[in-house]
Amino acid sequence: MSSNGRRLRSTLIAAATATTLTLTVAPALSPATAAQGPAKTPSAATATSLVYDKNPSDPTNSRLKVYQGTNLLASYRAGSGTGSKIDCTVGAGWIPNGNWKIKLKDPKYNGQYIKGYAVYLEDMGCSKYPHKKIRTQMFIHSEMNRDGSQGRSEQRSWQDSKDYKSAGCVKLRPNHITDMFKLLNRIGWPTHLRVVS
Repeated sequence: MSSNGRRLRSTLIAAATATTLTLTVAPALSPATAAQGPAKTPSAATATSLVYDKNPSDPTNSRLKVYQGTNLLASYRAGSGTGSKIDCTVGAGWIPNGNWKIKLKDPKYNGQYIKGYAVYLEDMGCSKYPHKKIRTQMFIHSEMNRDGSQGRSEQRSWQDSKDYKSAGCVKLRPNHITDMFKLLNRIGWPTHLRVVS
């Protein structure tokens, strides 16, 4: 695809996502702000959206993008799966397309396999068998210790481009996920991750 084609596709994805999420995106409120009353629903021009654009040529070289309205604010290399494009293959296939609700965002997540900066996504069915094959335990994450530092074991330390592989989760470099958290904490988190290919 030419660079003009990619640019047009990104603009169309951002516009569609901003329009779709206008009714569901609300910025996080501090307790003081929440006490003042409900926030107004952001317009499509200011709605924040998070889009994972899967690369069919190389699932470990896809893009996770942050938009505000139609403006692309950040784009990070990210991977999903072990290289398989079959989204029903639990533990190896890439993340299915759709709108994944963000259940939790935690900079100090302490799971059995995932530590540190993590975004926990709601369970969702795969494309071919949406009611039979449910993808669970799906995250946006990296490889790090709970405090965000690099560990000694392979699972806790980012080594090279092979680390973009996952069991289906969206995986980023440690500095990219920390940058994404800082950006979204500043401009407001979306309620969903939109996955497209």
